[in-house]
Amino acid sequence: MALSGLFRNRQKAATLTAIYISVSAGEPMQSVNSVTAIAGRGLDGDRYAGQKGFYKSVDSCEVTLITLEEIDRASRRASTGIQRIIANGGHRRNLVISGLDVKQLAGSSFAIGETILRYQKPRPPCAYIDRVSGQGMCKALGKQSGACIEIVTGGLLSVGDKVRIIQ
Repeated sequence: MALSGLFRNRQKAATLTAIYISVSAGEPMQSVNSVTAIAGRGLDGDRYAGQKGFYKSVDSCEVTLITLEEIDRASRRASTGIQRIIANGGHRRNLVISGLDVKQLAGSSFAIGETILRYQKPRPPCAYIDRVSGQGMCKALGKQSGACIEIVTGGLLSVGDKVRIIQ
C-alpha cells in the first residue's frame, strides 16, 4: 500500500511509519524496517552518518524527517510518475512519521521508541532533489516539507515505534 494510503488509515498516536537510508549522495533510498541511530552521526548505513551526503560540507543533517501528511499533500500535487517516486522514498527523507505536525517538534526534543532526537531546523527541498528524484519533486514537496534532526541518544528505530515529545 502506498504511504499516502496509510495516511488515511493511521492511528491517532504519533508513529514512525517508514525509514529510508541511502549509502551515498544520489543513490536510491532503501526502505528498511529498523535501523540503529548513532548519536552525533546519523543512521547506520546512511549517507549522512558516513558523511557521503550531497550537503556534507555546507549544510549537513544527521537525520531528515518528513510527515506522512506532507507526503500525502505532495502526492496530491504531483504527476503520476512523481507520485510513485514519492511513495518509494523519492522525497529523500530518512524518517516518515504520522500523527504530528513538524511544527509541533520545533524547538523540542522527542523520542521515537527509546531513541532521543532534537529538532534542529526546517529542511525544505532544493533543486538537487529534482536531479536525483525527477523533475517536479521539489515543487510537489513544497517549501514546508521536512526537518533536520539531531540524534541526542542513539538506539534502535523500528517502523511502528511511537513518537512522543519529551521537552
